[in-house]
Amino acid sequence: MLKIGIILGTTRPGRNSEAVAKWVYESALKRNDAEYELVDIKDYDLPMLDEPLPASMGQYMHPHTKAWAEKINSLDAFIFVTGEYNHSMPAALKNALDYLYVEWNNKAAGFVSYGSAGGARVVEQLRLIMGELQVADVRTQVLLSLFSDFENFSVFKPASMHESYLNTMLDQLVNWATALKSIRN
Repeated sequence: MLKIGIILGTTRPGRNSEAVAKWVYESALKRNDAEYELVDIKDYDLPMLDEPLPASMGQYMHPHTKAWAEKINSLDAFIFVTGEYNHSMPAALKNALDYLYVEWNNKAAGFVSYGSAGGARVVEQLRLIMGELQVADVRTQVLLSLFSDFENFSVFKPASMHESYLNTMLDQLVNWATALKSIRN
């Protein structure tokens, strides 16, 4: 069975990603095509990148890096749930991505983003990074508007149309993750 991590891409107090990730998780649990789990980068307490060697060497020195590597290595695919900060990604997400290399390779990714423009710009930047990490990202993405999918910019109330986009993204993600798993084994 595929293992798909729903990665909360922000660590900010009062973040919207918890409610959005929970919605993704609850929707995914209705399916029987993979095991889904929430992966909160906040739980890994990653300081700004402090490994002395490049991640591509895979020679991690710190316990927090080893724990993060073990978690990412155990997954076949990822759903990044993140807000858009200043037309980009939260620093904590970029930092978490930069810690590792081979653990990301030959896996698949999908995106659920939110922001004033639905988080479209953060997804475009994540797609560039995914290419460098050898992660295949799927076409369909879920873009949530802070204006129409959140009450007072903080209470998550997604429009019903997003469920369809989420399921299409999950279908694509499972297909790619299945195909890529065959080249990792």
